[in-house]
Amino acid sequence: MKRKALIRHLEKCGCEFLREGGNHTVYVNRRETKATTVPRHREIDQRLSYKICKDLGIPRI
Repeated sequence: MKRKALIRHLEKCGCEFLREGGNHTVYVNRRETKATTVPRHREIDQRLSYKICKDLGIPRI
Protein backbone atom coordinates (compact mmCIF):
# COMPACT_ATOMS: atom_id res chain seq x y z
CA MET A 1 0.00 0.00 0.00
CA LYS A 2 1.12 3.56 -0.59
CA ARG A 3 2.50 5.50 2.37
CA LYS A 4 0.27 8.49 1.59
CA ALA A 5 -2.86 6.32 1.76
CA LEU A 6 -1.81 4.98 5.17
CA ILE A 7 -1.09 8.50 6.47
CA ARG A 8 -4.52 9.67 5.24
CA HIS A 9 -6.18 6.76 7.06
CA LEU A 10 -4.28 7.50 10.29
CA GLU A 11 -5.25 11.17 10.25
CA LYS A 12 -8.87 10.35 9.38
CA CYS A 13 -9.02 8.13 12.47
CA GLY A 14 -7.75 10.92 14.75
CA CYS A 15 -4.02 10.22 14.87
CA GLU A 16 -1.58 13.12 14.78
CA PHE A 17 1.94 13.65 13.50
CA LEU A 18 4.35 13.88 16.45
CA ARG A 19 7.87 14.13 15.02
CA GLU A 20 10.28 13.00 12.32
CA GLY A 21 12.89 10.38 13.17
CA GLY A 22 15.94 9.31 11.17
CA ASN A 23 14.18 6.98 8.73
CA HIS A 24 10.64 7.09 10.09
CA THR A 25 7.78 9.35 11.19
CA VAL A 26 6.13 9.07 14.60
CA TYR A 27 2.33 9.23 14.85
CA VAL A 28 0.34 9.33 18.08
CA ASN A 29 -3.27 8.58 19.02
CA ARG A 30 -3.89 10.84 22.01
CA ARG A 31 -7.30 9.33 22.82
CA GLU A 32 -5.73 5.88 23.27
CA THR A 33 -2.38 7.29 24.50
CA LYS A 34 -0.54 5.13 21.97
CA ALA A 35 2.24 5.91 19.51
CA THR A 36 4.02 4.11 16.67
CA THR A 37 6.43 4.74 13.83
CA VAL A 38 5.71 4.79 10.10
CA PRO A 39 8.68 4.07 7.81
CA ARG A 40 9.49 6.51 5.03
CA HIS A 41 9.15 4.08 2.12
CA ARG A 42 6.88 4.69 -0.86
CA GLU A 43 5.31 1.26 -0.42
CA ILE A 44 4.44 -0.23 2.98
CA ASP A 45 3.71 -3.93 3.33
CA GLN A 46 0.07 -4.77 4.09
CA ARG A 47 0.98 -6.69 7.24
CA LEU A 48 3.01 -3.74 8.52
CA SER A 49 0.10 -1.35 7.91
CA TYR A 50 -2.15 -3.70 9.94
CA LYS A 51 0.38 -3.64 12.78
CA ILE A 52 0.63 0.16 12.70
CA CYS A 53 -3.17 0.43 12.96
CA LYS A 54 -3.22 -2.12 15.79
CA ASP A 55 -0.48 -0.25 17.66
CA LEU A 56 -2.53 2.95 17.48
CA GLY A 57 -5.81 1.27 18.42
CA ILE A 58 -7.65 2.15 15.20
CA PRO A 59 -9.45 -0.03 12.63
CA ARG A 60 -7.21 -1.43 9.93
CA ILE A 61 -7.56 -0.45 6.30
